[in-house]
Amino acid sequence: MQKTLTYLALAECMLPAPLAAQAAPDAGRLKADVEKLVSFGTRHTLSDAEHPTRGIGAARRWYASEMQRIGSGCGGCITTESIERVFTNDRTPKGAKVVDVLGIQRGRDPNRVVIVQGHIDSRVSDVMNATADAPGANDDASGVALVIEAARLLSKEKFDATIIYAALSGEEQGLLGGTLLAETAKERGWVVSAVLNNDIVGGTRGMAGQRVTDRVRVFSEGLRTSETPQEQLLRRANGAEDDGPSRALAKAIDHVAGDIRGGLDVVIVRRPDRFGRGGDHEPFLRLGYPAVRFSVGIENYNEQHQDLRTENGIEFGDTVDKMDFAYLAKVTAINVASIRRLAAAPAAPESVALQGALGSDIKVVWAPVAGAAGYRVHWRRNDTQDWQQSRDVPASATETVLKDMIVDDTFVGVSALSASGAASIATFGGRAVRRP
Repeated sequence: MQKTLTYLALAECMLPAPLAAQAAPDAGRLKADVEKLVSFGTRHTLSDAEHPTRGIGAARRWYASEMQRIGSGCGGCITTESIERVFTNDRTPKGAKVVDVLGIQRGRDPNRVVIVQGHIDSRVSDVMNATADAPGANDDASGVALVIEAARLLSKEKFDATIIYAALSGEEQGLLGGTLLAETAKERGWVVSAVLNNDIVGGTRGMAGQRVTDRVRVFSEGLRTSETPQEQLLRRANGAEDDGPSRALAKAIDHVAGDIRGGLDVVIVRRPDRFGRGGDHEPFLRLGYPAVRFSVGIENYNEQHQDLRTENGIEFGDTVDKMDFAYLAKVTAINVASIRRLAAAPAAPESVALQGALGSDIKVVWAPVAGAAGYRVHWRRNDTQDWQQSRDVPASATETVLKDMIVDDTFVGVSALSASGAASIATFGGRAVRRP
């Protein structure tokens, strides 16, 4: 049975990691990986999957070899798996085998997962052109290179959760690889703590030549795609429109990024994705999983989905020379730090209920979490977005009372703690929905 985390809220509770002591992403390695992906000529989903050096098949095999090499370097801590399915739609009219390549770093809990992903396929102006050179440097060799670098760094550590390093196919043909992985997660009964989708994360130049090097956008939904109308009405009644699982994940990432010296400002965009567009995190949202999209602070549309050409002195095309690898390293650092914290903690409580209407105290009751060494109860004034105060309670507790607090004026959440003190994202408290 699928398990989803409901009413997640900002993980301000998560302990700061000693970031200065951790290895930093290497801009040179990221550039080399992007250049390697570009060298396959095209990575179009409908390109020749059997050619030894050109096309999406060669690119996928190279990605799998990188995951295997990293896994060998950590004594087999990462295993490699491919999942596949034939999809037929208006962009794959004859049917296309879509293959996702996964590096799996199993944690102490093999069923709870944190997913970091990018899409390996590329395209030019005509989405059906599977033969023209389609370098796809920023879209989305940047995201795939980030995933590989994250595996290099995190493979040196042990975690409670399992980390999935995913290279997805078929994004440009209709978010097919994201759909495949999301539905695989449901079929296998994974408890998905977070999905970090990285798509166009390596550029800093806008259409007018301006540079934006100090921020990265993180897109997240508020009201959940997966919720029933009844559940959405209850979210409104609880005041949790800005505390859905994916919005809470975005807030947590923003908090993590604040601990990285010399890093980037996380701009939390309160939309599921860019205006009128989509990404591979959206199939996860449809199934109720917390998922966000990372994307650059400013886009250059002359460098996306374009035939390689020059017109009126303007260069079109998504090539390596237009990228900023120092910037990509900073986006990678935020991903790595976020994964490190989310994977080190237990799962979040599945539910938190509040009592206290017409009273001066708040009773907080939560579902126990397997393996939790304790819990942290958070609260904040209901006109603020971030948790302001907290209290720790032992693992044996599943309820507590906040004395002299009025529930009408206060938002409450509960997170689970590991033995080392790492805290999960907090589950937002409110009245529970009654399912038929």
